[in-house]
Amino acid sequence: MLAAAAEPSPPPDGGPATAIAAFNPELDSDPVPALTDEILLRIFSHLDPNLRISASLVCKKWLLLLGRLRRSLTLLDWGFLAGHGRRLVTRFPDLTEVDLVPASIPQPAKPSGIVLSHGRLALHLDPQFAPAEDPIRALLSLHRRLSPETADRGLAILSGGCPGLRKLAVVAAATDQGMLAAAANCPTLLELELHSCSDASLGAISAFVNLQVLKLVNGGAVTDIGLTILAHGCKRLVKLDLSGCEGSYDGVSAVGRCCPMLEELTLCDHRMDQGWLAGLPFCGNLKTLRLIGCRSIDKDPGPAEHLGVCPAVEHLHLERCQLRDKRSLNALFYVCGAAKDLFFRDCWGLDDESFALAALCRGVKSLSLEGCSVLTTEGLEAVILSWMELQSLKVVSCNKVTEGGVTPAMAGLFSRLKELKWRPDSRSVLMESLAGTGMGKKGGRLFKWA
Repeated sequence: MLAAAAEPSPPPDGGPATAIAAFNPELDSDPVPALTDEILLRIFSHLDPNLRISASLVCKKWLLLLGRLRRSLTLLDWGFLAGHGRRLVTRFPDLTEVDLVPASIPQPAKPSGIVLSHGRLALHLDPQFAPAEDPIRALLSLHRRLSPETADRGLAILSGGCPGLRKLAVVAAATDQGMLAAAANCPTLLELELHSCSDASLGAISAFVNLQVLKLVNGGAVTDIGLTILAHGCKRLVKLDLSGCEGSYDGVSAVGRCCPMLEELTLCDHRMDQGWLAGLPFCGNLKTLRLIGCRSIDKDPGPAEHLGVCPAVEHLHLERCQLRDKRSLNALFYVCGAAKDLFFRDCWGLDDESFALAALCRGVKSLSLEGCSVLTTEGLEAVILSWMELQSLKVVSCNKVTEGGVTPAMAGLFSRLKELKWRPDSRSVLMESLAGTGMGKKGGRLFKWA
């Protein structure tokens, strides 16, 4: 007589096998109630986003469980946060990234077909709207229509219901109550994006003790005072992005002295006073410097002997900048003389004489040029031949850099590069002609110019 086989014992962790073993097909017609919330969450996490929407309509329990899988949210209507905020945080309690900026723009009662947009901001204009000033600044000025009480209440509700927030984008309010509530309720907040801010709106910035990434957008009212406030309050900053901010040597040097962990600094359309470059060397661990959309670098950087250097800088990124002032450009290359990676895109005034100043960066390993229409082949060659450590070269849409001007010395440099992208204009056929020759790979055959 055969002995009856013993039933396998369920795993101790209470996983899916436990629920399956507990299901008796003769007694139960639906195995779903036997599944725990943790198991359902694991199942839902593998669903396609479109299927998650359908699954959320099955029952209220599934609706709430699927809400726990949501990590990021962009709010379009601030009234929903202020009026139904409890529902929002109840539905999505585990949010880590929230963007409140679009919701800060009030929509007209009768929207017209006219839409004014700036970046990710968009506003349906009233038919009677006719600003006398710059329409973009008029759009940004509409942020002030959001009352401080409404903004503070919305931030308090959001931060109280989602304590795990790590990234927040918001328009600066007239008071600090909302920001202080967010700082107290969300101790793990690491990244903050603040729009339309001023020196006064930075008063609560020191409450975010663990803040590592700070982005100030349209901060035209941020001066040295505001930079000093954030420097003393955010000593753990790793990345700082200043858009439209004012300031000078005092503000930049304060950031460098008080934020020893700062590794990345971005200045977009800055309005810095003359001499601010001299404050950069105080950023001892700065590795990346980006200048974007700047009409000038530094109107008067001062004598070279008063300028220090950033010893740790590796990446210098210039995009849509005016580079006609050779004195300020020379000061920039002097301060960033240790840069290994140079990037230029759509920079006006980068001619042969200006680009020659880049030779101050002697250890360049990577160079990228895009849309530099006045730089010639001769000007490019004069600099890159002096960089003995150059390993990567990218030339795109630089119409005066022609293949006909490539000399044997420059061709020999090409053969030693690890990476080469050569598209100076639409007529360039160099890369196609080099197919199969090993060009652009270290150790490849030497290029012979015919």
